[in-house]
Amino acid sequence: MSAAGVALMLGGAGLLFLASPAQAADVSYKTECVPPAISGLDPVEGTTQVEITAPATAKVGDEVDVTWKFVQAASKNPDVLDLDANTVQPTGTLKAAGAQTGNISMQGPRENPAIPKNSPMKLSTMTGKVKLTAAGDVTLTPDAYNINVNKPISTDTKCTPKETVKPGATIKVTDGSGSSGGGTTSSGGTTSSGGTTSSGGTTTSGGTTSSGGTTSSGGSTDTGGTTGGSGGKTDFTGKEVSIPYACKTPIGDKNATSPVQINAKKDGGNYALTVQFKKSVMDSPADIPADSVKPSMEVKLGGADKGTVHVEGPTNKEAIKSGAPIAIPDLTGTYKPGADGKSTLSPGVLIVEALGTTTTCTPTTNAVSLEIDTTAVEGGASGSGSGSGSGSAGGSAAGSAGGSSATGGLAETGASNDGALRALGLVAGTVILLGGAVFTFLPRRRAARR
Repeated sequence: MSAAGVALMLGGAGLLFLASPAQAADVSYKTECVPPAISGLDPVEGTTQVEITAPATAKVGDEVDVTWKFVQAASKNPDVLDLDANTVQPTGTLKAAGAQTGNISMQGPRENPAIPKNSPMKLSTMTGKVKLTAAGDVTLTPDAYNINVNKPISTDTKCTPKETVKPGATIKVTDGSGSSGGGTTSSGGTTSSGGTTSSGGTTTSGGTTSSGGTTSSGGSTDTGGTTGGSGGKTDFTGKEVSIPYACKTPIGDKNATSPVQINAKKDGGNYALTVQFKKSVMDSPADIPADSVKPSMEVKLGGADKGTVHVEGPTNKEAIKSGAPIAIPDLTGTYKPGADGKSTLSPGVLIVEALGTTTTCTPTTNAVSLEIDTTAVEGGASGSGSGSGSGSAGGSAAGSAGGSSATGGLAETGASNDGALRALGLVAGTVILLGGAVFTFLPRRRAARR
């Protein structure tokens, strides 16, 4: 068998042999790869080296197979997570020029060995088809490509040329029975799913982002909305306060500011609390699976009463598509007063559980959202360190928060669940979905890059 035939067999990953000999050529070009915003990583520039294989000659009307073999991706798998086998899929575009012009969609199988952190990316060979419509030389030039990783969530890294790229192959097309003229090439594979991944291999880590936003509205002396307890009133609306948070996340410390409001509804001697995040500042940067993210908070008591009240929100009931607005659910729980007098309620420690990890955000200052007149009830909160929450409340999440905060690290929730914590970079993206929706550090990070 000729060397060209062997090259076609190896590079084509099962393509049919053509009557004319195949020709393969390497081409290298400078490339910028942009990881998903969800990863917190900066773009990286490197060199992509590919081998394009196509028939040397063909006739008008022929539909021919072409392949794109990665000799070298633009950069390594970054120091974020190990990629499991068969989780990475490349897609890309070949540019046809000369006798006919157009884009040829290329796609590779989701086949790869396990790729450790800080090691070269291993991308499968992509294939596509083009129908030849005009006689003459048709050049094939590699263009942008995308790297999709489907675990633990679907994410993409987008890589584009940063210089003029030389053709990787040329097909000499002779007259045949087909039509002539510069038609557009037909597309082959399909593009990968919309998320975006930290696999694109940047070597830069996403450092601490600035908090931005407004500063806290003050300490505990800043009293909140309506004062309750008189005239038979049952509904009490707190005021919106801006809370600066210091967050321990799987990709490092993050500072952020969020507007929060606490409302209460009296029910007998207890109060049903609702904590609302008043602003969503971004759309989802990736596809988010349903039931994958759950927020909760320890509302801080002050004034006459002491302790905390656990409130929590539901998980996202439906998957959130990339680019869709992220809605933050209300956090609810039950406050049982433990003291007589004027008691204050302030946003406290925020906890986000996502895909087996826990992120803990601690307010750096206290700001009272609501003050109400309370009368102690049996089993009330005062001095206990935690109030009574709705459902599974009972202060269990407070223990998780305290453990994470005390160590300065992350609670190892789900650490034995198929190595979920190993995928911190991507899981952090899902954790940051709350940070991205409620807080402001992802949009501000992007603005800083401009």
